[in-house]
Amino acid sequence: AAGKAVGMTTYMNIDRINKRVEIGSTWTATSAQRGPLNTQCKLLLLTHAFEALDCIAVEFRTHFFNLQSRQAIERLGAKLDGILRNHSRTTNGTLRDTAVYSVIQSEWPTVKAHLQWQLVKPR
Repeated sequence: AAGKAVGMTTYMNIDRINKRVEIGSTWTATSAQRGPLNTQCKLLLLTHAFEALDCIAVEFRTHFFNLQSRQAIERLGAKLDGILRNHSRTTNGTLRDTAVYSVIQSEWPTVKAHLQWQLVKPR
């Protein structure tokens, strides 16, 4: 319904010196999943990061076992940089491995074109 929040995503870990930013803390209501919302939001944030903030890299991080999130990040065109093993503790105290992805400045034109195509292609 109009006026209802269906999700959130944000810039994090802004590094002005190295011109890097992380996009994260993303959640999407079940009613808005598997639609164009995530692609639209990430296209806006990536465009601003590369074209207004002049970032050289935009990073995405997620729990290694969060396959749905990892697949969504990969669909955006981000590449896996690596796995941070035993990276942090979860709320229940267990150690978590973190999958780190990024899009770098030289990849941005191709990633941008891909995301724009994703938004106009027939479903």
